Amino acid sequence: MATSRVRIILKKGREGRLLRGHPWIYEGEIGGIEGSPLGGEVVDVCDHRGLFRARGYFNPRSQIRVRILCFEPEEIDEGFLRSRLQRAIERRQLLSLPSDAYRLVFSEADELPGLIVDRYGPYLIVQILTLGMEVRREAVVEQLVELLDPQGVYARNDLHVRELEGLSREQRLLWGEVPDRILIREGGLSFLVDVKEGQKTGFFLDQRNNRLALQGLCTNRRVLDCFCYSGAFSLQAIRFGASSVLGIDISPEAISLAQENAALNGLSDRCQFQVGNAFDQLRALERKGERFDLIILDPPAFTKSKDVLEPALRGYKEINLRALKLLDRGGILLTCSCSYHLSPQSFLGVVQEAAADAGKRVHLLEFRTQAPDHPILLSVPETCYLKCAMLRVL
Repeated sequence: MATSRVRIILKKGREGRLLRGHPWIYEGEIGGIEGSPLGGEVVDVCDHRGLFRARGYFNPRSQIRVRILCFEPEEIDEGFLRSRLQRAIERRQLLSLPSDAYRLVFSEADELPGLIVDRYGPYLIVQILTLGMEVRREAVVEQLVELLDPQGVYARNDLHVRELEGLSREQRLLWGEVPDRILIREGGLSFLVDVKEGQKTGFFLDQRNNRLALQGLCTNRRVLDCFCYSGAFSLQAIRFGASSVLGIDISPEAISLAQENAALNGLSDRCQFQVGNAFDQLRALERKGERFDLIILDPPAFTKSKDVLEPALRGYKEINLRALKLLDRGGILLTCSCSYHLSPQSFLGVVQEAAADAGKRVHLLEFRTQAPDHPILLSVPETCYLKCAMLRVL
C-alpha cells in the first residue's frame, strides 16, 4: 500500500521557477499544505491544480520551506542517497584534477541540497547546512564510508546558515580519525591544510584552476598577494617563475601556515609573508612608492546579502583602486569576488571604475569562475558565485 505523503500546494502562477529547475520553494509561494509535515520530512510539491511537480524535504523554520531533491516521484531512501553520491563521485573522476584535494559534493549543483563534501587525500570534511540533510546525516556518512573508504570523516558545521535552518553550529568527528592538519598536493606543490580551524573547510579549493592559470604570467615578476591566507596563490606564482612574492593577510595563524608551506616546498627564499590589513598595507605601499608587476586580490566576501550590496561595492572599488595604483604599464591584476550577490557585470563595472579613478586603462585578458569540481547548475544561478578577472594595464 502506497505511503500517504504530505502535499505542498503552490499558489497559482508561482510554479515558474520550479518548472525551470530551481530547487527552492519559499514560504510565500505556498498556497496550502495537505497534512502536518515534520521538519526534514519528505513532501510532494504540487501546482495549484494538485499536479505533482517535485519532491523535497520540508523545514517550517526556514524561509526556504522546501528544498527539492528530485523532479520525478522517486523514493527518497538510502538507495537514493547512494545513487546521488555515486554520480557526484563519477563526475569528479572524469575531471582528472591536478590535486588530491577537491570538492566531491556541491549541494544543489550535485542534486543534494544542503550537503558539502570536500576530499583531502584519504579524509572527508563535510558541511551539513540544512535540516533535511541533518536528519539524514548518519545515512549520508554511512554511504560515504562505503563508497570511498576514507580514514576519517569530520563535520565543519560551524556556518551561520545552519542557524537559519534552526540548527546549532558545531564541529565534530563523524567517523574514523581526522588529524588537525592534512598534507595535500596541488599542481606540483605540497600544502598543509588546517581542516578544523582554517577558513571554509581548510583550503580554497574553488580557486585551484585560477591559481594554475598564473602559469605564463609570473616569470621574473615581483608579485603582491593580498588576502593570501595559507599561501596557495603565492607559492604557485613562485613555481611559475616569479622573482619574489609578498603575501599579506590579517590572520597571524594564516601567515604562520603560509610560512610553513613555503618552507615545505623549499621556496622561503623568494617569499615574504606579513600580518596586516590589506587595505592599510596597500596605502602604505603606495606612500613608499612601491611597484609590483602582478597583484592578486582574493578577498573574503564583502557581502553575503543583497541588502548590503552598496557598502560591498565601495569595498571592492577601493581595494582594486589601491592595487591598480601599484601597477605600471604591462602590470597584471588578478582580482576576485566570491560574493554571489555581486553579478559579473557589476564586478567588472566596479573594476573599471577603479581603473578610471586610478588613471589606468586595462585589458580584460580572461574572465574565470570556480574550479569544475564546484559545478555550476544553470537552473540555479546561486551555484555560480566566484568571479576572477585577469587584467593587464595598458
